[in-house]
Amino acid sequence: MAKDYYKILGIENSASKDDIKKAFRKLAHEHHPDKKSGNEDKFKEANEAYSVLSDDEKRKQYDTYGSAFSGGGGAGAQGFNQNGFGGFDFSGFAQGAQNGGVEFDLGDIFGDFFGGGRAQKENRGRDISTDIEFNFEDAIFGIERVITLNKISECDTCKGSGGKPGTTLDTCSTCNGKGSVREVRQSIIGSFSSVRTCETCHGKGKIPKEKCDTCKGRGTFKKEQQIKVHIPAGIEDGEVLRLVGQGEATSGGVSGDLYIKVHVRPHKIFQREGVNLVMDLKIKLTDALLGAEYGIETLDGAITMKIPEGISFGEILRIKGRGVPYTKGKRGDILVRIIIDIPRKLSKDAKKIVDDLRQKGV
Repeated sequence: MAKDYYKILGIENSASKDDIKKAFRKLAHEHHPDKKSGNEDKFKEANEAYSVLSDDEKRKQYDTYGSAFSGGGGAGAQGFNQNGFGGFDFSGFAQGAQNGGVEFDLGDIFGDFFGGGRAQKENRGRDISTDIEFNFEDAIFGIERVITLNKISECDTCKGSGGKPGTTLDTCSTCNGKGSVREVRQSIIGSFSSVRTCETCHGKGKIPKEKCDTCKGRGTFKKEQQIKVHIPAGIEDGEVLRLVGQGEATSGGVSGDLYIKVHVRPHKIFQREGVNLVMDLKIKLTDALLGAEYGIETLDGAITMKIPEGISFGEILRIKGRGVPYTKGKRGDILVRIIIDIPRKLSKDAKKIVDDLRQKGV
């Protein structure tokens, strides 16, 4: 049975791009293989669903043909259902050449089957992932970080052409300058043709007369590369950022994406609850009874907070606008939970005062 990408991400067919992104980030965080409770198969499945539904063209193709392969058996010739195709799982074709081993997708099959045809699938580099850790304050206010990755990148010398600078380009003899080759295949549903990127010229249609000395004609090579990462304000521990085009490069195609998992170090005072910051403040018994002023060290600096007289244990005081930024110009609050420090021992004089208060019914 074909995979239901909407069901995998837990969203409706009418979901917006933002809904798709949020659903994927949630599942990626939940099933990331680096976590003890992670599930690599579900992580890959979610990534596969996201790669299709986040792409307008792929999503349109999936919405058009995806459900046609969910049936098994039925009217008509043996092995085929009423739609003309049996219980075969065509969902893997949606990944095309990205995962290797499958050189055509649904468009290749049905384009020629119904007389349309389509161009070869885009050559794309490998997606990669890494982790980044930073302070609690940086997660609240956002920060820019530069990370260094050792990855396959475009050759700086030839700019990905694979040729020595200034060399002439010859027409590729494999594809005759088209950049793609067409193959005719036989299958259980008959003959069909597919188009794939030419492996000789990597889809360019031209090959350099002299190869680049740096990359030996590949157009790419592995090297250390520094990447500037913008961490948005209010990001949470465990979230995954996607940097489009910052993955590994491939000759004659587009680079893959870089996925960055965020790790936020705990704060010694604050804990986060949504857009609010929560802290405990221990005060003396006398200050709880009579009121007082206490200095509070917020993420924006020190302030003085007034403790009203007669405050109860566990009561919450609110400091407005000093919490987590959540929209332009707006922030959550700091919630201060009062902890009254009850003395374990009292002096004779203190006991007498408390006893007098008790006698008076206080």
